[in-house]
Amino acid sequence: MGIAFHGEARVFVLPLFPQGRAPRQGRVFPVVAVLLALALALPAAAADRTVAIFDFELIDSSLEGSMMGKNADEQARLDRLAPDLREAVAALPGYSVVDIAPVRERAEKQYLQSCGNCSQTFAREIGADIAVTGTVQKVSNLILNINAYAFDAETGEAIARGSADIRSNTDQSWQRGIDYLWENVLETQFEAAR
Repeated sequence: MGIAFHGEARVFVLPLFPQGRAPRQGRVFPVVAVLLALALALPAAAADRTVAIFDFELIDSSLEGSMMGKNADEQARLDRLAPDLREAVAALPGYSVVDIAPVRERAEKQYLQSCGNCSQTFAREIGADIAVTGTVQKVSNLILNINAYAFDAETGEAIARGSADIRSNTDQSWQRGIDYLWENVLETQFEAAR
């Protein structure tokens, strides 16, 4: 091994390493470089922020709701919102979603919007960095809005929040509403909070 210098008629070869082999440092350097690269990559892989997304709650101030009580179709729509949002957040680089099953029963007994930050407490209990709650406010069958709020589970700092107004009380309008809320409002805020 060596370096060759080409002149007009002469070629000089200077050996880089005596006896044709690299010094000990030269043999160890590639191993150290690989280990250092792995060490630097591990924090990036472990840096995913964990998110607990709680089931959405219905705020029904409509005349229909006060007269007829719970609507099975609305409840089915409501039950689909959190799973849809969990799927969207899980697909976003830098985030992973934690299962809320260990605290679901206790969370369902609370109104998460006014329980003294209990969603953040529940999120910490299951190892989540961020607590996400949501509501659907129904004024009538023609006027509804879907709201979502994300807070740092330790500090209570707002990470993301948004609202999407929907017109009509159908499966399609609710799906369009949660999709719009994620794609046009929340996703950008989550990306900025990574």
